[in-house]
Amino acid sequence: MRPVIGITTYVEPASWAVWHDLPTALIPHDYVAAVTAAGGRAVLLPPDDLDADVLRVLDGLVLSGGADLDPELYGARPQPLTVTRPDRDSAELLLARAALDLDLPVLGICRGMQLLAVAAGGSLHQHLPDVLGHDRHRPAPAVYGRQEVRFTEGSRIAGLMGEDREVHCYHHQGVADAGSLTVTGHADDGGVEAVEDPTRSFVVGVQWHPEVTRDKRLFGALIAAASRRGGLAHPMG
Repeated sequence: MRPVIGITTYVEPASWAVWHDLPTALIPHDYVAAVTAAGGRAVLLPPDDLDADVLRVLDGLVLSGGADLDPELYGARPQPLTVTRPDRDSAELLLARAALDLDLPVLGICRGMQLLAVAAGGSLHQHLPDVLGHDRHRPAPAVYGRQEVRFTEGSRIAGLMGEDREVHCYHHQGVADAGSLTVTGHADDGGVEAVEDPTRSFVVGVQWHPEVTRDKRLFGALIAAASRRGGLAHPMG
């Protein structure tokens, strides 16, 4: 059996065929395609903060990108450009913390990396142009920025990425303090681009979007860690 990988999703208004603006659990198909191409079986997880029991039937977890985290989660007040989704915050923090406790393999992408940092006791910059003085991390609506990332020698992410270190990013917030996580990647402007927890089997967060390029280095590493965990034969019925 392929490892079962949960992917967190939005609930947003969506339209198709004769239906318009229906509240819909959704995520860009790039995430599903990247998990599938790396050898996993993708399962979509709509926001649900009642419990984290779904982790019992997962072999790995992708914390996907999306809207800003509520600054109250790290003791700050919202700034004018901060746009939040409280339902995702409560549901995904519950999943993230439970996954860390279970040592479930986790890959955090963009917002997902930021959520990992906040779950680990860290904090965020709410608008990077105010900190860095430029908007190259999100140059225009729906336009990915490109960055060269410097990785910490000997880190997991450095071993995965090798010499090809150009990434596609789209974000206006960033990690200010990674909490108990280790920062292992920086952009040339000093922005945090990768975090990890070397004490766990696989906990990696990246600020860029590897699903867009179907990057098998990161998704393949997640699938490999999920396979090693030995939870592939889930009981049926």
